[in-house]
Amino acid sequence: MIESVMGESILGRAIDAGHIGLKVYNIRDYTLDKHGRVDDYPYGGGAGMVMEAEPVWRCFEAVCADAGHRVRVIHLSPQGRVFDHKMAAEYAEADELAFLCGHYEGIDERVLEEIGTEDVSIGDYVLTGGELPAMVIMDAVARRISGVLHNENSAAEDSFENGLLEYPQYTRPEEFMGRKVPEILLSGHHANVEKWRHEKSLERTRERRPDLL
Repeated sequence: MIESVMGESILGRAIDAGHIGLKVYNIRDYTLDKHGRVDDYPYGGGAGMVMEAEPVWRCFEAVCADAGHRVRVIHLSPQGRVFDHKMAAEYAEADELAFLCGHYEGIDERVLEEIGTEDVSIGDYVLTGGELPAMVIMDAVARRISGVLHNENSAAEDSFENGLLEYPQYTRPEEFMGRKVPEILLSGHHANVEKWRHEKSLERTRERRPDLL
C-alpha cells in the first residue's frame, strides 16, 4: 500500500532521483507464529484485537540494525499530538524517521514504552490503520526536502509557511464563465502583486482560519 502510493508522481520521481529514500517493513515478517499472526485478544476484555508486543519489537530491532543505530519512531495514533506545518518542518531536518502503523484496537502499550515512540495524529478521527496518516506525514515532510519539488520556491509560498493561508491562484484563460483574473495580476508590477497577495492571504485567513491570526 505504501510503496504503491509513494512510488507515484512527485514522490516517486524524488525516490528514483535519490532525494529521499523509503524502506517498508512488514511486521508480519517478524512474528514467530507459523500463521503470521501478530494480534491477540485484549486483557480485561473488550471488542477488537490488539497488536502483540513481540513482533513489533523484533521489527524495531531490524530497523535499528539496518540503520546502524536506534531510530526515531513516530507512532500514528488518534491519541497523539496533531500533526501540523511546524512539525513537518522539524521532521524535514531529520536524517531519517520510522513510522509505526498500528491496526485494530492499537498496539500493546509495553512495546510503545520500550521503543519510546512519539504519538502523532493527523486529526480527531479514527482510521482502519496507520498507513494513510503515515503517508500524509511523509508527503508533507518530503516536499520540504531539497530537490523533491521542481520549483524550490513552491514550498516557501505554501499556506501556513508564514502563519497565513495562501492567497488565491489563477491561470489562463483570463476569463472563465464571466469571472476575470484580478487586474493587478496582469499588471506586471511585482511590488503591487506581492502587496495584493499578502492582503488576500490576510483576508482569507481571517475568513477561514481566524485561529491562526
